[in-house]
Amino acid sequence: MNIHPTVKEAAVIFLEAGKQIYLVGGAVRDLLRSGNAKDWDLATDALPEEVIALFGRGKKGARKTALPHRCFVIPTGIKHGTVTLHFRDLKMEVTTFRTESGYSDGRRPDNVEFGVSMAADLSRRDFTMNAAAFRLPGGPLLDPYKGERDIKNRIIRSVGDPRERFSEDGLRPLRAVRFASQLDYTVDDELLAAIPDALPLTARVAAERIRDELDKIIISDKPSKALLLMEQTGLLALLVPELAACRGANQTHHHDVLSGSLLACDFAAREGTRAEVRLAALFHKIGDGGKASAALTRTLLQRLRYSNVMTDKVCRLIEEQSFNYEYQESWSDADVRRFIIRAGQENLNDLHALCRACFYGKTGEEPPRSFLLPLINRIKEILAQNNALSLKDLAISGKDLIDSGIPSGKHMGFVLNGLLGAVLENPALNTREKLLEMAEKINQR
Repeated sequence: MNIHPTVKEAAVIFLEAGKQIYLVGGAVRDLLRSGNAKDWDLATDALPEEVIALFGRGKKGARKTALPHRCFVIPTGIKHGTVTLHFRDLKMEVTTFRTESGYSDGRRPDNVEFGVSMAADLSRRDFTMNAAAFRLPGGPLLDPYKGERDIKNRIIRSVGDPRERFSEDGLRPLRAVRFASQLDYTVDDELLAAIPDALPLTARVAAERIRDELDKIIISDKPSKALLLMEQTGLLALLVPELAACRGANQTHHHDVLSGSLLACDFAAREGTRAEVRLAALFHKIGDGGKASAALTRTLLQRLRYSNVMTDKVCRLIEEQSFNYEYQESWSDADVRRFIIRAGQENLNDLHALCRACFYGKTGEEPPRSFLLPLINRIKEILAQNNALSLKDLAISGKDLIDSGIPSGKHMGFVLNGLLGAVLENPALNTREKLLEMAEKINQR
């Protein structure tokens, strides 16, 4: 086990206090799978208050091992036995051995009992690959559910009866299919068959939790693997019904809208695009494209508690992706300038990536190297000219208009937008004298 040296150093403090300390969860799974871990989760028989006391600021000489200067504990989930230990350059989640019972909210236990064994603690875990523990500092590995074997076989199995595990946490069905995409594993047939019966409990899980799992699916190497499992088990119809409804919807090529959307999303993932582009690729046809798709996507993302910034970006990409780029070579320079303004300069690279993904989703073929190249080159040329593309680029300001007798308010906005429209058509008009002359004419309308 390639244990981080800071984890071993922290473990010494537990051991000198007579406490057991294990590495657990995703850290053990990732070390067994790839030899590397990012998150370090620990389990101990020490109570949360004891962990805080161990790593707090005691009297000098109270411990055999001096604490580093950068050491503090945050009681992040103390009700459920979890604290966050910041030790040197590392953050570790430390949880007291526990058993649980009662899950009235479909996610969190109503009752938690501390002080049980590591073996009993592992019995409440979700999947065998997450139910192994490594005793620090040097072992052995405690693996009662053969998680190491399942990791080698690349299979996701539940700890015991999957129906029982799902009854404890309605998020676990979605976690199972998420891991399938994230790790490129196969889901055990018995576990998969238990998901439909767990849907009523999954429906009670907070939208933020669903969103977090969907995000992890979207940023995986092949999102469609999880999304198809979601469709197969009913999770898609429950959580993203707008996308599930695309199955069977006609498309002009060899597959329906859902299949094309999954192809587009996978292509965007393969290209290494940002999450916003992948979401836009996945949802760009749920309302038959353009503004209709953008409106449905906005409702969907708001329901899943996505941020306003993320929602606006995804919806803008979807709406602008629908432009008829097959005829872009006939656009005038003014058309290109308007397109830049409408799409937003900051979105142009993402929009190009989205258009490539949507081309693949529609045709099943790689976009040619020349795809949108004429438009891209024209955009570069126009941006290099530094012509006015927004109100702030105009050669006059609102103060200039006030000085010329045009009152502030909505009417001034009307005048300024009229001036910008004229300058987009003919950049040579962007001088103070010409704009003031045009402003007077617009003001008299």
